[in-house]
Amino acid sequence: MLLNAKAQRNYDGWLLLVFIIIAGFLIFIYKTLTPYQSNEASITGLSYFAEHSAPASSLSLTDILATPDSRWLTTENPVNLGMDDRGYWFRFSLPDKAAQQDHILEINYPLLDRVEIYIVDPGSQRLIKKAIGGDILRYDARELLVPTLAFELPEHAGRLDIYLRVESSGSLKLPIRYWQKDRFVSYTATQNLMLGIFLGLLCAIGASNFFLFITNRSKTFFVYSGYVFSLALTIAAMHGIGYAVIWPEQTWFQGRAVVVFANSTIMFAVLFSDRILNVSRFSRPLSRVLKALAVLFLFSLLVSFILPYGLLIRAFLIMVSISVIFALGVGVWIAIKGVKIARYYAFAWFILLLSAFAVSLDNLGVITSPVPSNLLLMLGASVETLLLALVLAINYSHNREQIFSIKEQALTQEKAMLKAREDLLNVQQQYQKDLEYQVQERTLELEVALRELSDANQELSNLNTIDPLTGIRNRRHFDKRLIAESRRSRREQTPLSIVLIDIDHFKKINDNYGHAVGDACLCQMALLLKDELKRPGDDICRYGGEEFVVLLPNTDIAGATQVAEAMRLAVTGKTLEIDGYQLHISISAGAACTVITSDNDETALFKHADKLLYAAKNNGRNQVKAELLSGQIV
Repeated sequence: MLLNAKAQRNYDGWLLLVFIIIAGFLIFIYKTLTPYQSNEASITGLSYFAEHSAPASSLSLTDILATPDSRWLTTENPVNLGMDDRGYWFRFSLPDKAAQQDHILEINYPLLDRVEIYIVDPGSQRLIKKAIGGDILRYDARELLVPTLAFELPEHAGRLDIYLRVESSGSLKLPIRYWQKDRFVSYTATQNLMLGIFLGLLCAIGASNFFLFITNRSKTFFVYSGYVFSLALTIAAMHGIGYAVIWPEQTWFQGRAVVVFANSTIMFAVLFSDRILNVSRFSRPLSRVLKALAVLFLFSLLVSFILPYGLLIRAFLIMVSISVIFALGVGVWIAIKGVKIARYYAFAWFILLLSAFAVSLDNLGVITSPVPSNLLLMLGASVETLLLALVLAINYSHNREQIFSIKEQALTQEKAMLKAREDLLNVQQQYQKDLEYQVQERTLELEVALRELSDANQELSNLNTIDPLTGIRNRRHFDKRLIAESRRSRREQTPLSIVLIDIDHFKKINDNYGHAVGDACLCQMALLLKDELKRPGDDICRYGGEEFVVLLPNTDIAGATQVAEAMRLAVTGKTLEIDGYQLHISISAGAACTVITSDNDETALFKHADKLLYAAKNNGRNQVKAELLSGQIV
């Protein structure tokens, strides 16, 4: 997408305005929240103890109080132990001034699964207070209804010892702070207001692009709105706003909300990248890779409701790092090819890459970021969202200019076509005879083509009667043959037999060895059963699943029984070797025979064979049940 110099200067000006807006918003947040944070008290003397082989329920507060100091490891606040699903105990002391006033203890990381707080009198070792928090509780069951984990400190003269037991399937981080209650309330309200403004801005961007999708029917706007809404929900889940406002009673979903919405965000972002850069115009393989990445994130989103959160978040951090680097590389490559708009796109992904890389290292415990990872990701996502919105606006503006240009060219071409049409009418009068001759010649060619097409249709009809897996005839062919042979039996008064066969315990094969082995088993069974048919008129078809049906014209019940029994013995005596497995298979069969006398006899004959098949299966399997249709003498 090439831009002229004037348009390039205008877009650079808009880019500068975007940075001014972001910088102003961040300075405003910093100036607003800094006075509160400067008044929070610091936590010192923090140490921790990890539960190893002992289950969580075996370590009580009494056990922890009896644990020698040599087993406690000192650490700094905020704590970042990376991905670790073990239970951890933390301890620290609060000075007298914190206990003698109305204070709040806050853990500013709302994604912890379970937090148990024990407040102990250090002199008497008496438990003063116990409280539980985290994602295991409904939001309205928390002690303080705020997005972060907060607990009120009891009024007590003297020093207090705090013991925390923490479990989390994701990152185990503990940014611990304690506040005066009035300062905490003011800070929480201000922080929620800032976050609400930010999320409101994202929702406004998403809604406006969704309305543009409705009016313009451009899928690019829909994909971008999906990205923005997913990003807003991801940030809301990371900050605990989603749990507080949107799904406060869904404790199960709260434990998976971050990875669900994060996968949705990257899926829409990758699809948006493919569409906004028109990657397929430059490289179809790269476009297919981007679509494959989107499908991968969609699959990760679906399995997020099943697999453990810890495994999913590790896999997601790896996938998102690879995807962002790949998308950034595609943007840079297209920008090098002269597409100016790709520069803004590549810069947007570069900002997100830096923030996502820092967040990944912070969550894995490799580094401890001085800025909370959720705020760092919010910053990177904010810059990327606004820059991508600018890219989308530039693309839309450029497309409109192209449409106007195309319309002008179309008008010019239409005038030329009118003149050409007049010339064509003159030429048509001069060459009318030649045209009539050519029409006759083309008509003859069309008749030949139609005959060839008829032959091809006939060949296609034959192919439609072949089962694509086993290579034998399918149910459609059987239904047609059954009608034809029934009419012959009725006309010639000859017996007609049907043998219905089912593979015993086939579901266990699929469950134990996989569907690929099951499909190979069906193919070998089809060939094995087909080899037992000796007459050209006999036919075997795959009826569905693991069921086969054999049609035996002019065959009495004894002959049908003999064929079915031969097939059963052939299968029982054969060991199938598939993918290194040796399978011993058996079959059950129901054989029915009659002379067709009315229109409904063939249906009754098939149902009777099916009934006999189920009788064989219910009687222990690996056997043949044969019987004449009731009321018939053959």
